[in-house]
Amino acid sequence: MDFTELYKHSGSLVSFSPGAHFVLNAVQDRVIIRKTDSFQISRTWVIDPTPSESAALFNKQTTKTTRHLAEPKSSTISHASWSSDSEYILTASVKGGFVQVFKLRDEEWTARIACGAEGLVKAVWAPDGRTILCFSDWGLRVTIWSLVTGAASYIQFPLYPDKGFDFRADGRYFVLAERHKSKDTLGIYDASESYKLVRHFPLPTSSLSSFALSPTGNHIAVWEGPLEYKLHILTLAGNRLASFSPEPEPVLGIREVAWHPTGMFLAVAGWDDKVHILDSLSWSPVTTFELSSRISAEVAIWREPSKWLESTQGRGFLSYEKLRGPQTITLNKTDHTKANPKSGAVQLAWNQTGSLLLVRYETTPTAAHLYLFPSPNEAFVPRLRSVLLHSQAVSQARWNPARKGSLALCCGNKSVYTWSDEWENESGEQEEIAECIGVPAREFDTRNICWSKDGKGLILMDKETFCCAFEVEEATTPTLL
Repeated sequence: MDFTELYKHSGSLVSFSPGAHFVLNAVQDRVIIRKTDSFQISRTWVIDPTPSESAALFNKQTTKTTRHLAEPKSSTISHASWSSDSEYILTASVKGGFVQVFKLRDEEWTARIACGAEGLVKAVWAPDGRTILCFSDWGLRVTIWSLVTGAASYIQFPLYPDKGFDFRADGRYFVLAERHKSKDTLGIYDASESYKLVRHFPLPTSSLSSFALSPTGNHIAVWEGPLEYKLHILTLAGNRLASFSPEPEPVLGIREVAWHPTGMFLAVAGWDDKVHILDSLSWSPVTTFELSSRISAEVAIWREPSKWLESTQGRGFLSYEKLRGPQTITLNKTDHTKANPKSGAVQLAWNQTGSLLLVRYETTPTAAHLYLFPSPNEAFVPRLRSVLLHSQAVSQARWNPARKGSLALCCGNKSVYTWSDEWENESGEQEEIAECIGVPAREFDTRNICWSKDGKGLILMDKETFCCAFEVEEATTPTLL
């Protein structure tokens, strides 16, 4: 794996373009675009620091009472992202109450959206790459701006600005969780018709936590807040197909939900260290994974070598140690009487084909569990396949978006970790392999990672710096990370 130099960033605003030809990063009030083949700067812009009239008035009124607090300047970029076709770059300043858009092929072109008294907490692209959704403060409304016509439309009372909204896979419909007359409601809007309302329907929840739209766009999973373990499956027409609540019902509610890439299964996890797999025929559990301190000999157990960073001085790579026979891992004790207990699944993630499910349990923060799902022509007996053990807590784990058997992890230290089942041994049989890869930098701790869409590059982020890592291409066989 080849690494680039270190570059500055602010707010973790670093991303590959959808085509993986460019890398965007923001530093305070500046946006920088680099080419991935050379990392030479291709474009750079400085946002207009002038706050919107409403933001300027609000900031003036609050300055006297908050002088002792370190607040972001109105020129600080809080959001930055690519349009779906890599043609435009969205930047936003929550403090300044505005959005500014730049065009990759025209350095002089720019567009600006000044938010009103409702404020701004989030700005995102719609799938068409020509529409911007601005979420206001206090859950007042979502403003939908068109770069093509310059017109705006509004949707009142979104439930959340950071979750509870999604687009169908084809981008046709926008689904939004709303709150009307003190009741949870779901709104379906037609993005091709200027976000015209298609239907509104009440939800069977009393305090909606969030929802997940299936990959096929036919079903919606909605679930209650953290105090009640209840999940409901609805159609886009609002018809309730099923409800799920395990028996006996856990003390706390649902924490993570993840659809299988085909929409055939739904993984549901709470704070009780159990993962329920529901099928799309009966909407009832077909299997349940429960975290255990005992791991059988049939499971591949990989352990990070002790003090390998010191012995290698953080350079090169080293294989994990593969443990033989049954093993015991440590489970942290959890007090469920306290708020936000350190238990349950903190991450559920399917690989590209849905043959593997990654689960990170907060009860075992240093471990990553990989569950294997058989192919359609095999007996349906899902099982724990592999466990990756580390010396520090896993902070992020990401599946390669282009390769089904490639996983990258980071633990907040001077390295990145990879697991793959694409390795071929001397007999031509596929085997799995796990490696520790040092980041060749004096002061750098990998706190976050992000793949490029082609699966050939990784962004590694520390608090204020980042670098990229790319596979070393070979002519004959695919190179492992």
